[in-house]
Amino acid sequence: MPQQVSNRIEWALLLLAVLVPFLGIYPIFAMKLICFAIFACAFNLLLGFTRLLSFGHAAYFGVAAYATAWCRLRLNLPTELSVLAGVALSAALGFIIGMLASRRTGIYFAMITLALAQCVYFFCLQAPATGGENGLQGVPRGSLFGVLPLQSDFTMYYVVLIIGLLVYLGIRRIVHSPFGQVIKAIGEHEPRAISLGYSVDHYKVLAFVLSAAIAGIGGSLKALVLGLATLSDVHQSTSGEVILMTLLGGTGTFLGPVIGSSIVITLQEYLSDSVGSWVSVIIGCIFVVCVMLFRKGIIGEVEAYVARRSSKTNA
Repeated sequence: MPQQVSNRIEWALLLLAVLVPFLGIYPIFAMKLICFAIFACAFNLLLGFTRLLSFGHAAYFGVAAYATAWCRLRLNLPTELSVLAGVALSAALGFIIGMLASRRTGIYFAMITLALAQCVYFFCLQAPATGGENGLQGVPRGSLFGVLPLQSDFTMYYVVLIIGLLVYLGIRRIVHSPFGQVIKAIGEHEPRAISLGYSVDHYKVLAFVLSAAIAGIGGSLKALVLGLATLSDVHQSTSGEVILMTLLGGTGTFLGPVIGSSIVITLQEYLSDSVGSWVSVIIGCIFVVCVMLFRKGIIGEVEAYVARRSSKTNA
């Protein structure tokens, strides 16, 4: 029964996403929302299923954005190769940080990811190739495979939507695969997974790399959509935002990060002009309320409620 409810919500969101250009919604905003939804889904793969808390996930999002922007501006590589370069670099960075962090657990794991992500931030601040505080601006979208021009927001939106949908379906496939069952087992009871003969550290690193690579997809697309890559992409505040998005929507659920990112990005977009920096306070208050009333996140609580109703009906 909870799965049926989730499926209905998924179809409703898909229909809404397809109709966005015809509903008068600003396409740049909608594409930004999809990029951060991809980012949140990537983070949820690590936190929600493997139960590994990373405090520096913006490093992979931002590095991919910088790499894609640099490839388009400096090397003039095709759009698809620039995106692949960004994803590959974020995956490589995820492998290095994952190898170092996986040697520790709990808060020590989280603090290692935070410290190494700060190193990435200062590198992006100082390196000449990243443009320092100005970042990389005026990134051309180019065309997809040299055939489909991406200058039009209408065309770009549907390309981003298709990629976002493929990422969402890919994460579902990963979680339901034998590999996904192992990382879920590690997250639920690591000593039991070890006793079954699984090389836990290897699975953790692979989950970390997958999460970093998917986050890189969101960062690369964001650089193309907005035409820039800036320090805010690798800043610690962006890592905090993706944690908020995931917890708000519900960790360990597929739709949770999508809903959470939609709420946060929408509030930032439509309240920043009217209330300014107070939008962070408003989002923080919403988060506190959700933590107090919806311990499993919005989607998590909805699924739990439907499960309770279903069990009562069957009884």
